[in-house]
Amino acid sequence: MEERKIPFTSAMSPREYAAALGYIPVHVYLLPRLIFAVRGERELSALTLNAVCYVAAALVLFLCLRRFFRREFDTLCDYGPGVLLEIAKHYGMLLLCNMALSVVMLLLGKMDNPNNEAIFSLAGEDLGKTMAVAVFLAPVAEEAMFRGGVFGLLRRYSRAAAYAASMLLFSVYHIWGYAAADPTAWLYLLQYLPASFLLARIYEKTNTLWASIFLHMTVNGVAMLAISALGRLL
Repeated sequence: MEERKIPFTSAMSPREYAAALGYIPVHVYLLPRLIFAVRGERELSALTLNAVCYVAAALVLFLCLRRFFRREFDTLCDYGPGVLLEIAKHYGMLLLCNMALSVVMLLLGKMDNPNNEAIFSLAGEDLGKTMAVAVFLAPVAEEAMFRGGVFGLLRRYSRAAAYAASMLLFSVYHIWGYAAADPTAWLYLLQYLPASFLLARIYEKTNTLWASIFLHMTVNGVAMLAISALGRLL
């Protein structure tokens, strides 16, 4: 059967791009700093802080981009059940990439990703709330910013630049806070490159951001189930 190919035409309006791209510094830096300031007075937990950031991001972006999300959902429906196969294929490719990358990280002596350890700690605090943030809120917010905004805008001008910028920004986002204290933590960027590439690839291939959102949900959901299973064993 010949592989289905669809020209990439997904695009936000100028106002939608402004919302998606403009919210990145708010989500990454400004809002966390504001919440940390409030935390000093109210003793909020790390999980509550993360939940507030992602609830705010999901709500703001969904409201600002509601027409875009609706257009993308129509495209998803037009694509049909084949999107499930694409999600399965891309998740399988991610597993293979991660297995190969684990060997590289082992050789580098970098197996304890601080971001993963932080998620494990949050799950120990409240698994249900952590799962809600990681599986439902984070994919919507992060895909809107990094794939819909960064990749979608640059894809109109340069495919290579779109992949490079979205992959780098998504990877840096997950590790920069730890690398600020320990520069060797920048090596953990390698662990996010395969996922960021495949999330952009499925978006480009299916022409709908919902495909990358559902793939992102699948990746995080399986990871959370693994953390839950490990927690019961321990």
